[in-house]
Amino acid sequence: MSSSIIPAEQPQLLRREFSLWSAFAFAFAFISPIVALYGIFALAISAAGPSFWWGFLLVFGGQLLVALVFAMLVSRWPLEGSIYQWSRRLLGTTYGWFAGWVYMWTLVIAMATVAIGAAGFIANIAGVEKPSGGTLALIALGILLAGTAVNLVGRRALKIFMVGSIIAEVIGSVGLGTWLLLFHRHNSLSVLFEGGGPDVSPWAYLSGPFLMAVAFIGWSFVGFESAGAIAEEVHEPRRDLPKAVLFSLVFIAIVVVYSSLAIILAIPDLGAVADGSVADPVYDTLTTALGAGIAKPVEVLFVIGFLASFLALQTSASRVIWAYARDGALPASGALAQLRGQARIPVAAVLVTTVIGGGLFLLSIVASDVYTLMVNFTAGGFYLAFLFPLVGFLVVLLRGAWTSATFSLGRAALPVAVVAAVWAVLQFLNIAWPRPTFEQRYLDWSVWIGIVVLGVIGAAILASVRARILGTAVVDDIEARDEQADDRAFTDE
Repeated sequence: MSSSIIPAEQPQLLRREFSLWSAFAFAFAFISPIVALYGIFALAISAAGPSFWWGFLLVFGGQLLVALVFAMLVSRWPLEGSIYQWSRRLLGTTYGWFAGWVYMWTLVIAMATVAIGAAGFIANIAGVEKPSGGTLALIALGILLAGTAVNLVGRRALKIFMVGSIIAEVIGSVGLGTWLLLFHRHNSLSVLFEGGGPDVSPWAYLSGPFLMAVAFIGWSFVGFESAGAIAEEVHEPRRDLPKAVLFSLVFIAIVVVYSSLAIILAIPDLGAVADGSVADPVYDTLTTALGAGIAKPVEVLFVIGFLASFLALQTSASRVIWAYARDGALPASGALAQLRGQARIPVAAVLVTTVIGGGLFLLSIVASDVYTLMVNFTAGGFYLAFLFPLVGFLVVLLRGAWTSATFSLGRAALPVAVVAAVWAVLQFLNIAWPRPTFEQRYLDWSVWIGIVVLGVIGAAILASVRARILGTAVVDDIEARDEQADDRAFTDE
């Protein structure tokens, strides 16, 4: 494969430098057990008490069905851009374009929020107490620029960081969890069954506090699909990517469920957590059990997890942008589709994520409400994006038009697809439901406001580029020939 510029009708080819392990590490880092747990623990336990823990099992079960569908789709179409590519091939260009549009913006917004989260820990490590919004935005900008540099250096640097983050996170999460369970357990397993208290009926608890906790937990199990976002950079993708999608979700679930159980049982004062006296129950529990000296190492561990998640988000977003540009489906596609250097990196697409991320940081300073809107939109955005390929796959199955690939569920595909689609619809509605949470009532409508804004802008952009979008057969043919060439190269070796 040559690095020379190829004419527009022959899109350039990415380098296949990722293995099954690399794809797994990428998806694992995207989800990140530390980000998955730390980001929602305080919210979920405040909403539903210790019994929120069962929500992890519920959400994992639903997401496992989604992952099984995605494993079939990535086996059939191992193309860069995942959700965009699958949805387009299932139900057409317009359908796929909006699927990818929602997914792309969700990735970029999530990237910005994760950078802000990491900035808070870095400020604490540096001894900055109560950092201002401007300080956090400045640190986040530094993270953004450093992440961009890693992404531009090449895939080797990305792989090294992802593997390092897995080692640090697993040792940290599982190690700390085991230590808490063995030596600092304050509560019995019975607290997991104390939902709502004696004055709240089980149904009222399940339909109110527990559903809210499940909405928060929804953030913990997204990102497994990101292995497909780098599909054309993976050796033997039809065989390995379904494994990466499923393994990353299962492994994350094991780590998060185990770690969260350990923290719940080690919380010294559940009453204080319930009444809001303890703002950060994870950090408070760890420092109470292990001493103030553990504070800095724990925060360093948190930073590693957040930075790995940030890098995976930025990489995924840039690849979706590149996939659009290769199809001619965005303005300035010619520039965005170019690959640079021997490593053939989509430099322009990466830089676009940097510019947008910097703009979001500026918004976080100028208008905090706008930033809150974006943060609230993220979890709902993922589930909305998931719905496009899930519904598309179900429609194609019902039409009898599905052709199985390397990974297949056979006759089980239809019931799995039905339940996965129903689950995603219910979870999306649960997350997007405008519960009265904020003083500014419009913030409770964040997901719907985001959908309307993105829909209007997206419709205008699609109308401007639709006439020049490449047919799917062009990219499918190029990808198939590239995959065959990669297989021959491996055989020769």
